Amino acid sequence: MNISITFRHMDASEAIKSYAREKVAKLQKFLRQPMTAKVTLSLDKLKHVAETRVSSGGAHLEAKESSEDMYVSIDRVIGKLERQIRANKGTAQAKKRRGESVRDGAVPARAATAARPAAKAKKKVTKKAPLRTARAR
Repeated sequence: MNISITFRHMDASEAIKSYAREKVAKLQKFLRQPMTAKVTLSLDKLKHVAETRVSSGGAHLEAKESSEDMYVSIDRVIGKLERQIRANKGTAQAKKRRGESVRDGAVPARAATAARPAAKAKKKVTKKAPLRTARAR
C-alpha cells in the first residue's frame, strides 16, 4: 500500500497527514489488490479541498470534495470512494453471476444464442379508412 499526500497553498500538518493516511488505508479492506493512493489537500480561497485518486489492480477511482473544514472534506471524499468501490464490486459480482467473464467481457454461449434475432413474423395488413378533413363552407 502506497499513499502519497501533497499539500497545495497551505502548510503541511502532521495531524492532517496522519488523519488522511489512516482514512485512506481503511479503503484497502474493500479492495483485493494492493492499492496506490494519491491525496491532494489544498486551500482554495476559504474552501478546504481534498482530492483523492486510488488505483488497485484494474480499478481507478477518483473523488473530490470541498468544505469549510479539511477533516470534513477528507471524511466526505472517503465516503465517495467507498461508494465507488462498492458499486464496482457489485457490478463485478453481478457479471460473475450471469456467467460473463469479468476480465475480458466475453459473452457466454447461452447468451449468444439469445442475442440472435428471432425469425420475422409476417405482419397482418389491415386497411384503415382515410382521414376525414374539414369541409369547406
